[in-house]
Amino acid sequence: MKNISVLGSTGSIGRSSLEVIDKFSHRFKVVGLAAGRNTQLLEEQIEKFRPKIVSLERKEEAEDLRRKFRGKSIKVTFAQEGAEEVASFSENDIVISAITGINGLRPTLAAVQEGKKVALANKESMVVAGPLIQDMISKFGAQLIPVDSEHSGVFQCLAKEEMGNIKKVTLTASGGPFFSKSSSEMNDITLEEALNHPRWKMGKKVTIDSATLMNKGLELIEARWLFGLEPRQLGILIHPQSIVHSLVEMSDGSVLAQLSATDMKLPIQYALTYPERENSLLPSLDLSEIKALEFYEVNVEKFPIIKLARLALEEGDSLPIALNAANEVVVSAFLEQRIKFMDISDVVTEIVENHQKRKAQSLEDIFDVDRETRRVTLDLLKKRS
Repeated sequence: MKNISVLGSTGSIGRSSLEVIDKFSHRFKVVGLAAGRNTQLLEEQIEKFRPKIVSLERKEEAEDLRRKFRGKSIKVTFAQEGAEEVASFSENDIVISAITGINGLRPTLAAVQEGKKVALANKESMVVAGPLIQDMISKFGAQLIPVDSEHSGVFQCLAKEEMGNIKKVTLTASGGPFFSKSSSEMNDITLEEALNHPRWKMGKKVTIDSATLMNKGLELIEARWLFGLEPRQLGILIHPQSIVHSLVEMSDGSVLAQLSATDMKLPIQYALTYPERENSLLPSLDLSEIKALEFYEVNVEKFPIIKLARLALEEGDSLPIALNAANEVVVSAFLEQRIKFMDISDVVTEIVENHQKRKAQSLEDIFDVDRETRRVTLDLLKKRS
């Protein structure tokens, strides 16, 4: 029996993770949950899974939760420190890191420092602090298993391969809801349209990132540090069916592909059971029903954010941090309907192109760049409004 803590338990990945854990209750037990502000859902999760420690974003809600569960053996914490406490809980065997954005970095590091097995769904951690995390994994003996479907696919393809034999890794993108739209049609996109993803059910922030293809840009940077690859070894193809999640070309010309149904429960299950496999919770993939698997180059004129991600990938240092911070600010503004859809790429482009790149090797450096970029981005949004 493995003990698991879920960071971001009320989000999309967190909920799917708990479904997987529930189906394999003979193998896994929930001991910790970290949530944001969805107290009602967290209370339901507590009643069902009986964790020993939980965390909420705000102190007031944590105090309410303490009163509701008074007399029961559960510790209630709050804020960033609370999430870190859940991540580093001594009874954890596995930590699912699924807090959205850079807010997931410190809890992820807390789990790594305790030498835990980390099922990583928080791509931003590797984007802004990939080298630091890999150094800490080596230092503390932690294990990192990717949960993103594309990185899970690469991980599975490389299970028995020598890294020196890799020629190229290609991540696939569904193309989001606007793959078939013309550039001129992109100007009048509504929030409702941007949140209507054709393939995946995800949280709002990730769904908007998928619509702009920023999600895929961040995944390129993440893949570099997850697998120790060079920028020239990484690419993207649009694959509307979302069946082939990754392609790995070897030095001899062979191409390995990982295919599975479009459901995040599969990579979550693999991350939790690795290096073993369990029977799938989902129906088998039937390619005869799908009939066609299509692949297209990315139109960088329509999705200019991919050019910025490639620049950040190649230039490194503080540029990926600035890219991520600016994107988090403008996506939040779009979700609040304060800016238009195409403003997302316009603002991020201006921020990244004007960013003064510098070394960011420590956690303090990383958060300094993040705070500075957020301030500059907010100032730019005010000027544009």
